[in-house]
Amino acid sequence: MPTNHETDVAIIGAGPVGLFAVFECGMLKMRCHVLDALDMAGGQCVALYPEKPIYDIPGYPRIEAAELVRQLEAQAAPFAPVYHFGHQVEKVERTGSGFRVETANGTVVEAKAVIIAAGVGAFGPNRPPLEGIEAYEGRSVHYLVKRREDFRGRRIVIAGGGDSALDWVLSLAELAEHIYVIHRRPKFRAAPESVARMEALAKAGKVELVIPYQLHGLEGSDGALSAVTVATLEGQVRRLEADTLLPFFGLAMNLGPIARWGLNLDKHHILVDPATAQTSEPGIFAIGDIAHYPGKLKLILCGFSEAALAAHAIHPLVHPGQALHFEYSTTTGVPGAA
Repeated sequence: MPTNHETDVAIIGAGPVGLFAVFECGMLKMRCHVLDALDMAGGQCVALYPEKPIYDIPGYPRIEAAELVRQLEAQAAPFAPVYHFGHQVEKVERTGSGFRVETANGTVVEAKAVIIAAGVGAFGPNRPPLEGIEAYEGRSVHYLVKRREDFRGRRIVIAGGGDSALDWVLSLAELAEHIYVIHRRPKFRAAPESVARMEALAKAGKVELVIPYQLHGLEGSDGALSAVTVATLEGQVRRLEADTLLPFFGLAMNLGPIARWGLNLDKHHILVDPATAQTSEPGIFAIGDIAHYPGKLKLILCGFSEAALAAHAIHPLVHPGQALHFEYSTTTGVPGAA
């Protein structure tokens, strides 16, 4: 049976940025309902790499993705957000008092404003074009790492030259029997510090750089890999004895139903005003990776800032005529906190 709810702000997306938006709205005395197609909080962070270390969260020299999400949930908890997990939002329609947000399950949330914090929208890994790869997926070929311990003692081929590939090279080097890093050119797209650390591991014999090569084929049977073949552009083929392949070639992004909501888009992103995070539709805001404006950086910390900007811009919609006097949390404290 359809269920109807009323709240101040409907937040679409329960990733780190969406969770922090609950806190920012709560500090301005605005109630939130949070909707997410996944069956848990954390979004891409928890679905794709819960044990991946993150190094650029202020105050945390290193924190794993799942732990960051736990901390953000605890930070939002005093404001009693209502979570609707496993609910993909299909429609967002304007009403006389704000917006009607409807999910594929028939749940309806009436809100005075909407924050879209949907990350990259619907996402899935880009699959390398290797013949028969489907037979190995889930057993020997993995597009994400949920438990580092699952890869202890493995002979691993990691393919890719971006941050995700190098993050897992650095993280798994201490567990794996051997790691091959496959990249089509000597220059990597990852953070310079990560590249330097990987090169240091290579010099120490902890990992082996196989450059310039690309994935060429898989050998094995019944879903169990025995080797991965790689090749240069000139056709030189090399066989690497391995039992695990981790290809990191980015995510295939799809806005899904969001593309039908009449917002100004730039490819797979929603255009927003950088001062307020408001979209082309007044009252609808977008924050985090899905939002775009000149100079945008796809960093969680930027999404946190956008959450604060959006909350302050929403305040007059929820509390019309009520002056908002900016105060620091050190002055106001947090409800329920000592």
